[in-house]
Amino acid sequence: GPLKQLQGQVGPNIKSGQNSITLFVLTEFNELRGDNIVFKVDATTNNLNTIKIGTQTWTTKNLDVTTYRNGEVIPQVQDANEWANLSTGAWCYYENKTANGSSYGKLYNWYAVNDPRGLAPKGTHMPTDNEWTILTDNLGGESQAGTKMKSTTGWKNNGNGTNTIGFAGLPGGYRDINGDFSFVGAYGNWWTSSGFNANATWSRSVEDFNSSVNRRYYYKQNG
Repeated sequence: GPLKQLQGQVGPNIKSGQNSITLFVLTEFNELRGDNIVFKVDATTNNLNTIKIGTQTWTTKNLDVTTYRNGEVIPQVQDANEWANLSTGAWCYYENKTANGSSYGKLYNWYAVNDPRGLAPKGTHMPTDNEWTILTDNLGGESQAGTKMKSTTGWKNNGNGTNTIGFAGLPGGYRDINGDFSFVGAYGNWWTSSGFNANATWSRSVEDFNSSVNRRYYYKQNG
């Protein structure tokens, strides 16, 4: 009969990405008796929504995974003090509210981005600082690229964009090195994979009150 004692990311509503399933063998005893047990896992790995901008291909949804590419778990860290003292990968929802994940995905610190186990799903990679510059150059330069990248709804202070390229950038806010949350609805922030110095890394931010994409470095503990 069908396996019943499964937990984790199974079923028809699971999002694409790196998902994990736990099978409880002993409690599935009746279903697993025999010498020729064969398992088949059906998984679709090529349904990431993407757009082409110049010579580049970008995904159109914020990353929303809880494991590295090899299946090992990325811890969810809610406590502010624990977050502030991390030197390894972690994620959280904005203000630790699951509902914010539905809109914005997850906030990751840079240690997760840089982990050798791989944060981006197979077949994709985290963009370098130079790859971000190629993107904004293709959109007419940093001073006007933000408007084209922003979604047409969801930004405060009449800061919506035109989304002319389909990037649909959202203002997911960020978490600072003290573990505090700021600027949801006003700022969208994306990591690069390129370090700035021992403590900080290049990123890009788009803001509600201007049309630009801003090249900034943030501390690696930021989310």
